Amino acid sequence: MIPREARLHQPGTQTPRGTVGHMDDERPDLAELEPAELESVVAALGADRFHARQIFRWLHRRGREQFDGMTDLSRHLRARLDETCTITTPVVTSRERSSDGTQKFLFTLGDGRNIESVFIPDTPALTLCVSTQVGCAMRCGFCLTGQMGLARHLTAGEIAGQVRVLARELELQDTRFNIVLMGMGEPLHNYDATMKALRILAAPDGLALTPKRVTLSTVGLLPAMARLSEETWIPNLAVSLHATTDRVRHELIPTSRQQRLSDLITACRRFPLKHRDRITFEYVLLDGVNDTAADARRLARLLRGLRAKVNLLPLNEAPGIPFSRPSDEQVDRFASSLARSGVNVSVRKSRGRDIRAACGQLIVDSGPRAGSAPRVRSAQER
Repeated sequence: MIPREARLHQPGTQTPRGTVGHMDDERPDLAELEPAELESVVAALGADRFHARQIFRWLHRRGREQFDGMTDLSRHLRARLDETCTITTPVVTSRERSSDGTQKFLFTLGDGRNIESVFIPDTPALTLCVSTQVGCAMRCGFCLTGQMGLARHLTAGEIAGQVRVLARELELQDTRFNIVLMGMGEPLHNYDATMKALRILAAPDGLALTPKRVTLSTVGLLPAMARLSEETWIPNLAVSLHATTDRVRHELIPTSRQQRLSDLITACRRFPLKHRDRITFEYVLLDGVNDTAADARRLARLLRGLRAKVNLLPLNEAPGIPFSRPSDEQVDRFASSLARSGVNVSVRKSRGRDIRAACGQLIVDSGPRAGSAPRVRSAQER
């Protein structure tokens, strides 16, 4: 029996590289399937289940998207697959290269919507930054993606497909690389598809990614964090904090108004960590808003006793973002204050700013636009 998810997820015809599928095709989409689901599809065709491993390997490890190129399958099986199944793949429609080596990829999906992904070399590892939604519903005031609003969730195949295509385009299929779910969207808002995509990417016959090579970034959706803590395959966790008081955080991240910082920190303290693992807390520094000496002291107190690392991100300014980047001197003062308090802290170097590929700069003409970003009072006004 063909899995229901294969029939319903993002249908599209099998298409040559560089084209998108048709949305009215109801054949099972093999790009959406985990290995066990793919075995069921193969068995329904009357073929031996071991062929599912071969297909999965061709698709996810070698980046082959046409059945006629899967040469260790019989011609009969390839013809049957071509007739009864499809493989839908996000298509690269533009590719920009930054002066620092960062590359930004614009993908077109089967319904014509667009998303962006980023390749960051030498971080010191090779890193792919991928999206989990078209737009984002979190409405963070310092992020261009948040100004798009949420058009729709990505399917598991569309999330994993970005990695599959980038690995092929960048010739990384035989190279170790890391993935950060820090592109467009809030991964835990699209929980089921995100976790299924990670299982597809972790499958031994595919890219075989390990949890240590994947980082999931979230604003801290507490019920979803509790679910994540019970998974058997748990990626590194990065929590977007960005403030040290409830008032400022609620203004910066309007969707956080239903929770308190203390509840988020408590959830982080309960989150399971393996030996030597840490939770990363991301903190965008905004001039005069959350970068004061008092903020640094409060942040150190919030994280006391946590196995944590703070990643400071001086704002990547862009038209439409109503905040300013602090001076380098102010960033250094903030970081030094945290370090003196015993906090493990680093300042992230902005990559790809000249092509709008840096953190908070991803935005495409796809989906509704939300209202203007919220105004946050400066420290002097509060």
